[in-house]
Amino acid sequence: MQATQFDLPGVDISWCPGCGDFKILDSIKLALTELALTPLDVVVVSGIGQAAKTPHYMRSHFFNGLHGRALSNATAIKAANPSLEVIAVGGDGDMYGEGGNHFLHTVRRNPGITNLVFNNMVYGLTKGQASPTSQVGFRTPVQVDGVHSQPFNPLATALVLGAGFVARANAGDVEETKDIIKQAINYRGYALVDIFQPCVSFNKVNTYAWFKENTYWLEGHDEKDFERALALSVSDAPYPLGVLYRGTERTTFEGSLAAYRLDDTPLFRRGARREALKEIIGYMSV
Repeated sequence: MQATQFDLPGVDISWCPGCGDFKILDSIKLALTELALTPLDVVVVSGIGQAAKTPHYMRSHFFNGLHGRALSNATAIKAANPSLEVIAVGGDGDMYGEGGNHFLHTVRRNPGITNLVFNNMVYGLTKGQASPTSQVGFRTPVQVDGVHSQPFNPLATALVLGAGFVARANAGDVEETKDIIKQAINYRGYALVDIFQPCVSFNKVNTYAWFKENTYWLEGHDEKDFERALALSVSDAPYPLGVLYRGTERTTFEGSLAAYRLDDTPLFRRGARREALKEIIGYMSV
């Protein structure tokens, strides 16, 4: 791993040795560096969980909120300052479980943010319960007979809700993951990257070897083909990796706000319109 300006020297990282989060952190920092962004350009937003600790371990702006609320906070930050590159990070439990409703409506709103989900198919922070993406039959200390519910499919859900950029990566493939993150950041609109990531402590099924054996990288895929992307998103193992869908960019949530219709300057950079304020106060005093 090469040094980057997003490194935070001396930080005490609490992830387990061998955790896939380390490789995703490397991929994020490399992607930001290769895009010539600086720590002042970027804000990383998270909720609660092991993946949600990511912004604590890199040099940039960050906001750490409530469990499952990363996307709503990220949307607000982007609306307040559209000049920032806003990246919402979290695990499959945080984003698709506690934050499931926010996930659905963020896709619909289309804010210009990048959503990276560290998908290890288990709750790691709370020591191994099944998550929304755990596979049927997966046994845990809580689900002792195995998981009965069908796993949540984030890619298919995002596609049918109108997401313009939908991709999947594997944490073990740092170069490929880095390249997909760069593409997601460059996409003007909501961009989802679901990243398969082994939990070495609490998921002994979906390991590095399992993800390697049960995935393949797409070759020659037409990223504009929505029907093909949808078919790929619901296919069983081996699971496709890469950009499944890249649609035409459309008006973002922040771009549709009245405050930016005539002027894209962030509100906090605009001078106070004292005459307008006096006029409003005048109307109120009549």
